[in-house]
Amino acid sequence: MIPGESKAFILVVLIAFFVGACAPSETDGSAASSRPPNVVIVFADDLGWGDLGSYGAPVIRTPNLDRMAAEGQRWTNFYVTASVCSPSRAGLLTGRLQLRSGLYGDRARVLFPDFVGGIQDGEVTIAEALRDLGYATGMFGKWHLGDGPQYLPTRHGFDYWFGIPYSNDMMSTLPREERRAAFRDPKIEYWDVPLIRSERDGAGAIVTETLEQPADQTTITKRYAEEAVDFIRAHRDEPFFVYLPHSMPHVPLFRAPGFEGHSDAGLYGDVIEEIDWSVGRILDTLEEEGLAENTVVFFSSDNGPWTAFRTQGGLAGPLREGKGMTWDGGMRVPGLFWWPGTFPPDVVTDQIGSTSDLFATFLGLAGGVLPDDRPMDSLDLGPVLRGEGDGPRREVPFYRGSELYAYRVGNYKAHFITQGAYGLAGERTEHDPPLLYDLALDPGEQWDIAAEQPEILADVTSRALQHRAGVAVAPSEFDLLTGDV
Repeated sequence: MIPGESKAFILVVLIAFFVGACAPSETDGSAASSRPPNVVIVFADDLGWGDLGSYGAPVIRTPNLDRMAAEGQRWTNFYVTASVCSPSRAGLLTGRLQLRSGLYGDRARVLFPDFVGGIQDGEVTIAEALRDLGYATGMFGKWHLGDGPQYLPTRHGFDYWFGIPYSNDMMSTLPREERRAAFRDPKIEYWDVPLIRSERDGAGAIVTETLEQPADQTTITKRYAEEAVDFIRAHRDEPFFVYLPHSMPHVPLFRAPGFEGHSDAGLYGDVIEEIDWSVGRILDTLEEEGLAENTVVFFSSDNGPWTAFRTQGGLAGPLREGKGMTWDGGMRVPGLFWWPGTFPPDVVTDQIGSTSDLFATFLGLAGGVLPDDRPMDSLDLGPVLRGEGDGPRREVPFYRGSELYAYRVGNYKAHFITQGAYGLAGERTEHDPPLLYDLALDPGEQWDIAAEQPEILADVTSRALQHRAGVAVAPSEFDLLTGDV
Protein backbone atom coordinates (compact mmCIF):
# COMPACT_ATOMS: atom_id res chain seq x y z
CA MET A 1 0.00 0.00 0.00
CA ILE A 2 1.51 3.35 -1.02
CA PRO A 3 1.78 6.13 1.66
CA GLY A 4 -1.19 8.17 0.36
CA GLU A 5 -3.48 5.14 0.28
CA SER A 6 -2.38 4.17 3.81
CA LYS A 7 -3.35 7.60 5.20
CA ALA A 8 -6.71 7.51 3.43
CA PHE A 9 -7.43 4.04 4.77
CA ILE A 10 -6.60 5.09 8.34
CA LEU A 11 -8.83 8.17 7.99
CA VAL A 12 -11.79 6.06 6.83
CA VAL A 13 -11.33 3.64 9.73
CA LEU A 14 -11.17 6.49 12.26
CA ILE A 15 -14.30 8.13 10.84
CA ALA A 16 -16.17 4.84 10.95
CA PHE A 17 -15.06 4.28 14.53
CA PHE A 18 -16.19 7.69 15.74
CA VAL A 19 -19.49 7.52 13.86
CA GLY A 20 -20.19 4.12 15.38
CA ALA A 21 -19.20 5.27 18.85
CA CYS A 22 -21.38 8.38 18.71
CA ALA A 23 -24.42 6.78 17.07
CA PRO A 24 -27.38 6.19 19.41
CA SER A 25 -27.95 2.60 20.45
CA GLU A 26 -31.17 0.78 21.15
CA THR A 27 -30.58 1.21 24.86
CA ASP A 28 -30.82 5.01 24.66
CA GLY A 29 -34.23 4.91 23.00
CA SER A 30 -33.36 5.41 19.31
CA ALA A 31 -35.01 2.13 18.36
CA ALA A 32 -38.12 3.22 20.25
CA SER A 33 -38.22 6.58 18.43
CA SER A 34 -38.69 4.87 15.07
CA ARG A 35 -41.90 3.13 16.09
CA PRO A 36 -45.37 4.31 17.17
CA PRO A 37 -45.56 5.76 20.68
CA ASN A 38 -46.24 3.57 23.67
CA VAL A 39 -49.43 4.41 25.53
CA VAL A 40 -50.00 4.29 29.30
CA ILE A 41 -53.36 5.07 30.92
CA VAL A 42 -53.51 5.31 34.73
CA PHE A 43 -57.10 5.45 35.98
CA ALA A 44 -57.93 6.01 39.65
CA ASP A 45 -61.26 4.94 41.17
CA ASP A 46 -63.40 7.64 42.83
CA LEU A 47 -60.62 10.23 42.97
CA GLY A 48 -61.93 13.80 42.95
CA TRP A 49 -61.07 16.79 40.78
CA GLY A 50 -59.59 18.49 43.85
CA ASP A 51 -57.47 15.62 45.19
CA LEU A 52 -54.20 16.43 43.41
CA GLY A 53 -51.69 19.16 44.24
CA SER A 54 -51.86 20.62 40.74
CA TYR A 55 -55.66 20.88 41.10
CA GLY A 56 -55.47 22.65 44.44
CA ALA A 57 -55.43 19.85 47.03
CA PRO A 58 -54.60 21.68 50.26
CA VAL A 59 -52.90 18.83 52.14
CA ILE A 60 -52.41 15.74 49.96
CA ARG A 61 -48.93 15.61 48.36
CA THR A 62 -48.75 14.32 44.79
CA PRO A 63 -45.27 15.22 43.49
CA ASN A 64 -45.24 12.73 40.62
CA LEU A 65 -48.64 13.73 39.29
CA ASP A 66 -47.69 17.37 39.77
CA ARG A 67 -44.58 16.61 37.73
CA MET A 68 -46.81 15.27 34.94
CA ALA A 69 -48.70 18.57 35.02
CA ALA A 70 -45.49 20.64 35.00
CA GLU A 71 -43.89 18.66 32.20
CA GLY A 72 -47.07 18.11 30.21
CA GLN A 73 -50.68 19.31 30.09
CA ARG A 74 -53.32 19.77 32.76
CA TRP A 75 -56.91 19.89 31.51
CA THR A 76 -59.43 21.70 33.70
CA ASN A 77 -62.53 20.68 31.71
CA PHE A 78 -62.06 16.93 31.35
CA TYR A 79 -65.04 14.58 31.73
CA VAL A 80 -66.01 10.94 32.01
CA THR A 81 -69.05 9.45 30.29
CA ALA A 82 -70.79 8.41 33.53
CA SER A 83 -70.58 9.21 37.22
CA VAL A 84 -70.18 5.58 38.36
CA CYS A 85 -67.68 2.82 37.66
CA SER A 86 -68.82 0.37 35.00
CA PRO A 87 -70.37 2.71 32.39
CA SER A 88 -67.48 5.15 32.79
CA ARG A 89 -64.92 2.42 32.06
CA ALA A 90 -66.98 1.31 29.08
CA GLY A 91 -66.84 4.83 27.66
CA LEU A 92 -63.06 4.99 27.98
CA LEU A 93 -62.31 1.57 26.52
CA THR A 94 -64.77 1.63 23.61
CA GLY A 95 -64.75 5.34 22.70
CA ARG A 96 -68.54 5.14 22.70
CA LEU A 97 -71.27 6.29 25.01
CA GLN A 98 -72.31 3.42 27.22
CA LEU A 99 -75.86 3.56 25.88
CA ARG A 100 -74.62 2.34 22.50
CA SER A 101 -72.94 -0.73 23.98
CA GLY A 102 -75.57 -1.59 26.58
CA LEU A 103 -73.03 -1.05 29.37
CA TYR A 104 -75.37 0.98 31.56
CA GLY A 105 -78.29 0.30 33.84
CA ASP A 106 -81.53 1.92 34.96
CA ARG A 107 -82.04 -0.48 37.86
CA ALA A 108 -78.46 -1.51 38.69
CA ARG A 109 -76.06 1.33 37.92
CA VAL A 110 -72.95 -0.90 37.83
CA LEU A 111 -72.21 -4.58 37.29
CA PHE A 112 -72.17 -6.84 40.35
CA PRO A 113 -70.60 -10.31 40.78
CA ASP A 114 -72.49 -13.06 38.96
CA PHE A 115 -74.59 -10.71 36.82
CA VAL A 116 -75.22 -12.34 33.47
CA GLY A 117 -74.30 -9.26 31.40
CA GLY A 118 -71.06 -7.63 30.40
CA ILE A 119 -69.07 -6.24 27.48
CA GLN A 120 -70.01 -8.00 24.26
CA ASP A 121 -67.65 -9.52 21.68
CA GLY A 122 -68.96 -7.09 19.06
CA GLU A 123 -67.48 -4.10 20.90
CA VAL A 124 -64.00 -2.95 19.84
CA THR A 125 -61.83 -1.79 22.73
CA ILE A 126 -58.84 0.50 22.47
CA ALA A 127 -56.74 -2.51 23.48
CA GLU A 128 -58.02 -4.50 20.48
CA ALA A 129 -57.45 -1.58 18.12
CA LEU A 130 -53.87 -1.09 19.32
CA ARG A 131 -53.12 -4.82 19.35
CA ASP A 132 -54.18 -4.95 15.71
CA LEU A 133 -51.46 -2.34 15.07
CA GLY A 134 -48.81 -4.57 16.66
CA TYR A 135 -48.96 -3.36 20.27
CA ALA A 136 -48.40 -5.62 23.26
CA THR A 137 -51.33 -4.94 25.61
CA GLY A 138 -51.35 -5.35 29.38
CA MET A 139 -53.88 -4.44 32.05
CA PHE A 140 -53.15 -4.13 35.76
CA GLY A 141 -56.09 -3.43 38.04
CA LYS A 142 -59.87 -3.30 38.24
CA TRP A 143 -61.94 -4.40 35.23
CA HIS A 144 -65.66 -4.09 36.14
CA LEU A 145 -67.16 -4.87 32.73
CA GLY A 146 -68.37 -8.36 33.55
CA ASP A 147 -66.86 -11.22 35.58
CA GLY A 148 -67.86 -14.17 33.42
CA PRO A 149 -65.08 -15.84 31.38
CA GLN A 150 -66.44 -14.36 28.14
CA TYR A 151 -66.18 -10.83 29.52
CA LEU A 152 -62.69 -10.73 31.02
CA PRO A 153 -59.94 -8.43 29.66
CA THR A 154 -58.03 -11.16 27.83
CA ARG A 155 -61.14 -11.75 25.72
CA HIS A 156 -61.27 -8.06 24.80
CA GLY A 157 -57.85 -7.04 23.56
CA PHE A 158 -55.46 -7.55 26.45
CA ASP A 159 -52.62 -10.06 26.20
CA TYR A 160 -52.14 -10.02 29.96
CA TRP A 161 -54.26 -9.06 32.98
CA PHE A 162 -53.43 -8.91 36.67
CA GLY A 163 -56.23 -7.52 38.80
CA ILE A 164 -59.71 -7.77 40.27
CA PRO A 165 -62.90 -8.27 38.23
CA TYR A 166 -65.10 -5.70 40.00
CA SER A 167 -65.05 -3.12 42.81
CA ASN A 168 -63.10 -3.84 45.97
CA ASP A 169 -66.20 -3.48 48.19
CA MET A 170 -68.08 -6.33 46.52
CA MET A 171 -68.41 -9.94 47.70
CA SER A 172 -68.85 -8.79 51.30
CA THR A 173 -68.59 -11.54 53.91
CA LEU A 174 -70.49 -9.48 56.49
CA PRO A 175 -74.22 -9.24 57.24
CA ARG A 176 -75.77 -6.30 55.44
CA GLU A 177 -76.28 -4.30 58.63
CA GLU A 178 -72.54 -4.44 59.42
CA ARG A 179 -71.15 -3.51 56.01
CA ARG A 180 -71.22 0.28 56.30
CA ALA A 181 -69.45 0.26 59.65
CA ALA A 182 -66.74 -2.03 58.24
CA PHE A 183 -65.45 0.79 56.03
CA ARG A 184 -64.31 2.67 59.14
CA ASP A 185 -62.14 -0.26 60.27
CA PRO A 186 -61.60 -2.35 57.13
CA LYS A 187 -60.05 -5.82 57.22
CA ILE A 188 -59.01 -7.87 54.19
CA GLU A 189 -61.31 -10.76 55.07
CA TYR A 190 -64.43 -8.58 54.96
CA TRP A 191 -64.47 -8.63 51.13
CA ASP A 192 -63.93 -11.90 49.27
CA VAL A 193 -62.66 -10.24 46.09
CA PRO A 194 -60.44 -12.47 43.90
CA LEU A 195 -57.07 -11.37 42.52
CA ILE A 196 -56.74 -12.91 39.05
CA ARG A 197 -53.97 -13.42 36.52
CA SER A 198 -55.04 -14.11 32.95
CA GLU A 199 -52.86 -14.33 29.83
CA ARG A 200 -52.64 -15.81 26.38
CA ASP A 201 -50.22 -18.69 25.98
CA GLY A 202 -48.03 -19.31 22.92
CA ALA A 203 -50.92 -20.96 21.10
CA GLY A 204 -53.29 -18.08 21.80
CA ALA A 205 -55.30 -19.93 24.44
CA ILE A 206 -56.35 -17.95 27.51
CA VAL A 207 -55.02 -19.26 30.82
CA THR A 208 -56.69 -17.78 33.90
CA GLU A 209 -55.96 -18.44 37.57
CA THR A 210 -57.10 -16.97 40.87
CA LEU A 211 -54.00 -15.97 42.84
CA GLU A 212 -55.70 -14.86 46.05
CA GLN A 213 -59.19 -14.78 47.46
CA PRO A 214 -59.62 -12.50 49.26
CA ALA A 215 -57.07 -10.24 47.61
CA ASP A 216 -54.58 -8.61 49.96
CA GLN A 217 -55.69 -5.04 49.40
CA THR A 218 -52.97 -3.61 51.63
CA THR A 219 -50.41 -4.37 48.91
CA ILE A 220 -52.56 -4.27 45.80
CA THR A 221 -51.67 -0.73 44.65
CA LYS A 222 -47.97 -1.54 44.85
CA ARG A 223 -48.38 -4.85 43.04
CA TYR A 224 -50.34 -3.29 40.19
CA ALA A 225 -47.52 -0.82 39.68
CA GLU A 226 -44.75 -3.42 39.87
CA GLU A 227 -46.56 -5.73 37.44
CA ALA A 228 -46.94 -2.82 35.03
CA VAL A 229 -43.24 -2.00 35.38
CA ASP A 230 -42.31 -5.62 34.62
CA PHE A 231 -44.54 -5.55 31.53
CA ILE A 232 -42.93 -2.34 30.29
CA ARG A 233 -39.46 -3.77 30.68
CA ALA A 234 -40.44 -7.06 29.02
CA HIS A 235 -41.86 -5.21 25.99
CA ARG A 236 -39.44 -2.30 25.74
CA ASP A 237 -38.43 -3.34 22.21
CA GLU A 238 -41.97 -3.21 20.78
CA PRO A 239 -44.86 -0.76 21.09
CA PHE A 240 -46.97 -1.41 24.17
CA PHE A 241 -50.24 -0.31 25.73
CA VAL A 242 -50.50 -0.33 29.52
CA TYR A 243 -53.89 0.18 31.17
CA LEU A 244 -53.52 0.66 34.94
CA PRO A 245 -56.97 1.15 36.54
CA HIS A 246 -56.34 1.27 40.29
CA SER A 247 -58.81 -0.20 42.79
CA MET A 248 -58.31 2.84 45.03
CA PRO A 249 -59.41 5.24 46.42
CA HIS A 250 -62.74 3.39 46.20
CA VAL A 251 -63.72 2.34 49.72
CA PRO A 252 -62.71 0.24 51.60
CA LEU A 253 -59.42 2.11 51.78
CA PHE A 254 -56.19 0.15 52.14
CA ARG A 255 -52.56 1.15 51.68
CA ALA A 256 -49.19 -0.54 52.03
CA PRO A 257 -47.55 -0.47 55.48
CA GLY A 258 -44.96 2.01 54.24
CA PHE A 259 -47.71 4.54 53.51
CA GLU A 260 -49.45 4.36 56.89
CA GLY A 261 -49.38 7.88 58.32
CA HIS A 262 -47.67 9.12 55.16
CA SER A 263 -50.13 11.95 54.59
CA ASP A 264 -51.41 14.75 56.79
CA ALA A 265 -54.79 14.08 55.15
CA GLY A 266 -55.26 10.80 57.01
CA LEU A 267 -56.13 7.41 55.51
CA TYR A 268 -57.53 8.87 52.28
CA GLY A 269 -54.41 10.98 51.81
CA ASP A 270 -52.20 7.93 52.39
CA VAL A 271 -54.04 6.09 49.62
CA ILE A 272 -53.72 8.97 47.14
CA GLU A 273 -50.04 9.41 47.92
CA GLU A 274 -49.42 5.72 47.27
CA ILE A 275 -51.18 6.06 43.90
CA ASP A 276 -48.93 9.04 43.21
CA TRP A 277 -45.92 6.86 44.10
CA SER A 278 -47.14 4.25 41.59
CA VAL A 279 -47.19 6.91 38.87
CA GLY A 280 -43.63 7.82 39.82
CA ARG A 281 -42.60 4.18 39.36
CA ILE A 282 -44.01 4.23 35.83
CA LEU A 283 -42.35 7.53 34.88
CA ASP A 284 -39.01 6.50 36.38
CA THR A 285 -39.09 3.16 34.56
CA LEU A 286 -39.81 4.83 31.23
CA GLU A 287 -36.80 7.07 31.74
CA GLU A 288 -34.54 4.24 32.91
CA GLU A 289 -35.44 2.21 29.83
CA GLY A 290 -34.96 5.12 27.44
CA LEU A 291 -38.65 5.13 26.53
CA ALA A 292 -39.92 8.40 28.00
CA GLU A 293 -39.68 10.38 24.77
CA ASN A 294 -41.66 7.75 22.91
CA THR A 295 -44.41 7.19 25.48
CA VAL A 296 -47.57 9.17 26.16
CA VAL A 297 -48.94 8.83 29.71
CA PHE A 298 -52.44 9.86 30.75
CA PHE A 299 -53.89 10.07 34.27
CA SER A 300 -57.50 10.52 35.37
CA SER A 301 -60.31 9.06 37.49
CA ASP A 302 -63.39 7.05 36.59
CA ASN A 303 -65.74 9.54 38.28
CA GLY A 304 -65.85 12.11 41.03
CA PRO A 305 -65.26 11.56 44.76
CA TRP A 306 -67.59 9.43 46.87
CA THR A 307 -68.56 12.33 49.10
CA ALA A 308 -70.97 10.23 51.17
CA PHE A 309 -67.86 8.86 52.90
CA ARG A 310 -66.73 12.36 53.89
CA THR A 311 -63.01 12.36 54.75
CA GLN A 312 -62.64 8.91 53.18
CA GLY A 313 -64.25 10.11 49.97
CA GLY A 314 -62.11 12.89 48.57
CA LEU A 315 -62.80 16.38 47.28
CA ALA A 316 -64.30 17.83 44.10
CA GLY A 317 -62.63 21.20 44.63
CA PRO A 318 -64.93 24.04 43.55
CA LEU A 319 -67.27 21.65 41.73
CA ARG A 320 -70.73 20.68 42.97
CA GLU A 321 -71.49 17.26 44.51
CA GLY A 322 -69.68 14.03 43.55
CA LYS A 323 -69.92 10.40 42.49
CA GLY A 324 -73.25 9.13 41.23
CA MET A 325 -74.54 12.55 40.17
CA THR A 326 -74.58 14.60 36.99
CA TRP A 327 -73.49 17.80 38.69
CA ASP A 328 -69.95 18.53 37.56
CA GLY A 329 -68.41 17.13 40.74
CA GLY A 330 -69.59 13.69 39.67
CA MET A 331 -68.27 13.74 36.11
CA ARG A 332 -65.51 16.34 35.76
CA VAL A 333 -62.17 14.72 36.61
CA PRO A 334 -58.44 15.45 36.47
CA GLY A 335 -56.89 15.07 33.03
CA LEU A 336 -53.08 14.95 32.82
CA PHE A 337 -51.14 14.22 29.61
CA TRP A 338 -47.35 13.70 29.56
CA TRP A 339 -45.10 13.07 26.57
CA PRO A 340 -41.66 14.70 26.93
CA GLY A 341 -40.39 16.29 23.76
CA THR A 342 -43.74 16.10 21.96
CA PHE A 343 -46.41 17.73 24.13
CA PRO A 344 -45.46 21.29 25.17
CA PRO A 345 -44.74 21.44 28.92
CA ASP A 346 -46.47 23.36 31.69
CA VAL A 347 -49.70 23.88 29.75
CA VAL A 348 -53.03 24.43 31.46
CA THR A 349 -55.96 24.25 29.06
CA ASP A 350 -59.65 24.93 29.51
CA GLN A 351 -60.47 23.05 26.32
CA ILE A 352 -63.11 20.35 26.78
CA GLY A 353 -62.14 16.68 26.65
CA SER A 354 -63.62 13.31 27.56
CA THR A 355 -62.23 9.90 28.41
CA SER A 356 -64.17 8.68 25.37
CA ASP A 357 -61.77 10.81 23.29
CA LEU A 358 -58.74 8.77 24.32
CA PHE A 359 -59.65 6.10 21.76
CA ALA A 360 -59.39 8.45 18.75
CA THR A 361 -56.48 10.41 20.22
CA PHE A 362 -54.20 7.48 20.99
CA LEU A 363 -55.22 5.49 17.94
CA GLY A 364 -54.35 8.51 15.81
CA LEU A 365 -50.93 8.82 17.46
CA ALA A 366 -50.37 5.13 16.69
CA GLY A 367 -51.24 5.58 13.01
CA GLY A 368 -54.61 3.87 13.17
CA VAL A 369 -58.13 4.96 12.23
CA LEU A 370 -61.42 4.67 14.08
CA PRO A 371 -63.78 1.80 13.28
CA ASP A 372 -66.16 2.87 10.52
CA ASP A 373 -68.80 0.20 11.07
CA ARG A 374 -70.42 1.76 14.16
CA PRO A 375 -71.20 5.17 15.64
CA MET A 376 -68.24 6.51 17.63
CA ASP A 377 -68.24 9.28 20.22
CA SER A 378 -64.47 9.72 20.28
CA LEU A 379 -62.78 12.92 19.07
CA ASP A 380 -59.06 13.42 18.42
CA LEU A 381 -57.55 15.80 20.99
CA GLY A 382 -54.20 15.80 19.17
CA PRO A 383 -54.28 19.47 18.06
CA VAL A 384 -54.54 20.67 21.66
CA LEU A 385 -51.94 18.22 22.92
CA ARG A 386 -49.42 19.27 20.26
CA GLY A 387 -50.13 22.97 20.81
CA GLU A 388 -51.50 23.39 17.30
CA GLY A 389 -54.93 24.85 18.04
CA ASP A 390 -58.31 24.28 19.62
CA GLY A 391 -59.79 20.86 20.20
CA PRO A 392 -62.85 19.45 18.45
CA ARG A 393 -65.07 18.88 21.49
CA ARG A 394 -67.64 21.54 22.25
CA GLU A 395 -70.41 19.43 23.78
CA VAL A 396 -70.69 16.97 26.68
CA PRO A 397 -73.75 14.82 27.52
CA PHE A 398 -74.46 13.88 31.14
CA TYR A 399 -76.31 10.56 31.37
CA ARG A 400 -77.66 8.70 34.35
CA GLY A 401 -78.64 5.26 33.15
CA SER A 402 -80.40 5.74 29.82
CA GLU A 403 -81.67 9.25 30.60
CA LEU A 404 -80.00 12.47 29.52
CA TYR A 405 -79.95 14.56 32.70
CA ALA A 406 -77.82 17.49 31.51
CA TYR A 407 -75.94 18.83 28.50
CA ARG A 408 -72.96 21.18 28.11
CA VAL A 409 -72.29 23.37 25.06
CA GLY A 410 -69.18 25.53 25.35
CA ASN A 411 -69.25 27.09 28.80
CA TYR A 412 -72.98 26.61 29.33
CA LYS A 413 -74.62 23.61 30.95
CA ALA A 414 -78.35 22.91 31.14
CA HIS A 415 -79.88 20.51 33.67
CA PHE A 416 -83.13 18.86 32.60
CA ILE A 417 -83.20 16.48 35.58
CA THR A 418 -81.28 16.61 38.85
CA GLN A 419 -81.02 13.82 41.38
CA GLY A 420 -78.83 13.07 44.35
CA ALA A 421 -77.14 9.79 45.18
CA TYR A 422 -76.07 7.85 48.27
CA GLY A 423 -78.40 9.85 50.50
CA LEU A 424 -77.08 13.24 49.36
CA ALA A 425 -78.41 16.16 47.27
CA GLY A 426 -82.10 15.39 47.22
CA GLU A 427 -84.66 13.48 45.21
CA ARG A 428 -85.18 13.35 41.46
CA THR A 429 -86.47 16.66 40.11
CA GLU A 430 -87.46 17.42 36.51
CA HIS A 431 -86.88 21.06 35.60
CA ASP A 432 -89.15 23.02 33.26
CA PRO A 433 -87.59 25.30 32.25
CA PRO A 434 -84.20 23.60 32.63
CA LEU A 435 -81.55 25.05 34.90
CA LEU A 436 -78.68 26.86 33.17
CA TYR A 437 -75.18 27.59 34.46
CA ASP A 438 -72.15 29.38 33.04
CA LEU A 439 -69.36 27.00 34.08
CA ALA A 440 -66.62 29.50 33.23
CA LEU A 441 -67.88 31.95 35.84
CA ASP A 442 -69.71 29.50 38.09
CA PRO A 443 -67.98 26.07 38.16
CA GLY A 444 -69.88 25.25 41.36
CA GLU A 445 -73.24 25.48 39.52
CA GLN A 446 -74.74 27.79 42.13
CA TRP A 447 -76.48 30.49 40.10
CA ASP A 448 -79.20 29.53 37.64
CA ILE A 449 -79.19 32.04 34.75
CA ALA A 450 -81.95 30.44 32.65
CA ALA A 451 -84.27 33.42 33.06
CA GLU A 452 -81.48 35.85 32.13
CA GLN A 453 -80.21 33.92 29.09
CA PRO A 454 -83.26 32.37 27.34
CA GLU A 455 -81.53 32.34 23.93
CA ILE A 456 -78.58 30.38 25.28
CA LEU A 457 -80.88 27.96 27.10
CA ALA A 458 -82.84 27.41 23.90
CA ASP A 459 -79.63 26.70 21.96
CA VAL A 460 -78.28 24.23 24.54
CA THR A 461 -81.65 22.49 24.73
CA SER A 462 -81.88 22.23 20.96
CA ARG A 463 -78.40 20.73 20.71
CA ALA A 464 -79.23 18.27 23.47
CA LEU A 465 -82.31 17.11 21.58
CA GLN A 466 -80.30 16.70 18.39
CA HIS A 467 -77.70 14.67 20.26
CA ARG A 468 -80.28 12.44 21.92
CA ALA A 469 -82.04 11.75 18.63
CA GLY A 470 -78.75 10.45 17.23
CA VAL A 471 -78.07 7.90 19.97
CA ALA A 472 -79.60 4.46 19.52
CA VAL A 473 -79.96 2.90 22.97
CA ALA A 474 -78.96 -0.76 23.20
CA PRO A 475 -80.66 -3.03 25.77
CA SER A 476 -79.02 -2.77 29.18
CA GLU A 477 -76.44 -5.41 30.06
CA PHE A 478 -76.72 -4.45 33.73
CA ASP A 479 -80.47 -4.92 34.07
CA LEU A 480 -80.53 -8.47 32.72
CA LEU A 481 -80.18 -9.69 36.29
CA THR A 482 -79.85 -7.13 39.05
CA GLY A 483 -79.40 -9.61 41.88
CA ASP A 484 -79.41 -8.65 45.53
CA VAL A 485 -77.68 -5.26 45.33
